[in-house]
Order: sequence, then structure tokens, then C-alpha cells
Amino acid sequence: MSTRLRWLGHSALLFENDGKHVLIDPFLTGNPKAAIKPEDAPADLILISHGHGDHVGDSVAIAKRAGATVASNYEISGWLQQPSQGLSKVEGLQHGGSFTFADWVRVKLTLAFHGSALPDGSNGGNPCGFVLTFPDGTKVYDAADTALFGDMALIGEEGLDLALLPIGDYYTMGVDDSIRAINLLKPRHVIPIHYDTFPAIAQDARAWAARVEKETDSRPVVLEPGDWFDIPK
Repeated sequence: MSTRLRWLGHSALLFENDGKHVLIDPFLTGNPKAAIKPEDAPADLILISHGHGDHVGDSVAIAKRAGATVASNYEISGWLQQPSQGLSKVEGLQHGGSFTFADWVRVKLTLAFHGSALPDGSNGGNPCGFVLTFPDGTKVYDAADTALFGDMALIGEEGLDLALLPIGDYYTMGVDDSIRAINLLKPRHVIPIHYDTFPAIAQDARAWAARVEKETDSRPVVLEPGDWFDIPK
């Protein structure tokens, strides 16, 4: 029943618990750092944080192959059900709302400060992050693409075992603001995402980890694409 995470590169995340899988923002095709191919991605539930192509990624193709449910905000969920995408197992939520998938994992949408236009130019609604609560009690916050915001302190009050934060700068918060975010969230462990995929978001993750060790009370975990992390309880 323990929960583990595999970083698939960029912001693509795969969680495994009790033989089931949550796949988040599966940008694999066209991702130079992708650890697996879309046809090899397991998924019972797919979460999409916002409409940009590097987050919607291969969600539709994977959902059709795997028979997975897809959850996102209301606007993206409606887009997924249009004939051009053709999905029917879809959950449309909004910020602060939550649902429990298959009596297994609880997913709550959080604020995120970013854009969300879909690849075809459609309205992607407001971007979001996710708080996931697994049956073993593991609680994870995936900030997805966002700037720093003060209400991260409220998210941290939930008691986080793990936070995943973008550090790439340019499109999202960078290293400096990620340190401030960690001090608001106070997770037991923190993993950087959304960096090094492209030159514009290149960062030194080891230097980031050294700052986390020095300037926060959280434990940094730096993964290579494809690495697994068993989330301690």
C-alpha cells in the first residue's frame, strides 16, 4: 500500500499505490527528456493541470488505450469530451473542489498562477495544482506550473509528505521563489520539476538542493527522468 513516484521528465509524474497508477501532465511525445513512450505509460487516472501542450501532452491517446479516467478543470474536461478528443470517462472540477477516484485516491484542485490556453486555442479555464491523498495517508502537492503565491501556506497546513515544485524560471517560479514556496508549504520532502527540458528553463538542480538543505527544513530529492522515489511515511 506504500506510495511511490516516478518522474518521467518535465512535469510528467507517475504515482503508484496498491497496484493502481495516477499519471499527471503526460507530455511524452516531443519531450526530449521523456523517460518512457506514451504506449508504455500505465494509467488508471490521468490529471491535467492546465491546457498548454507540454501538460495536456499525450493524455487523450493514453486514456483511450488504458481506459483511464481523466480529471481536470471544468473547461478542459468539456474540451476532452468534444468529438475531436472523444473521451467519455472525464471528471470536471474547479479550484477547491475534490473527488475520490475508485474509493482510492482523493484529488483536490488548488490555485496556480499561469496560463491555460489549449493546443487548438480553445479556452482552457484556470490552471491548477493538485493535492493527492492516498489510502496509506500519503499526501502530495503537485504545484504544476505556477508562480509563488501566499496561499501556499494554507496548502501546507494539510501536512504534506511531498511537494513537487517547478524551478525552471522564465515560465514559472524559479529557484529563489521555490525556496520561499518551500518555507510556506513545509513539506517533509520536495522534488524539483519543470526544468532542464529546454534551454530557457535550464537550472542546476544540485545547487538548488544545497539551498533547500541550508534555507528550509525540508529534504530535497533530485531525480533523473525515469527515477523512482518511495515516499516515506
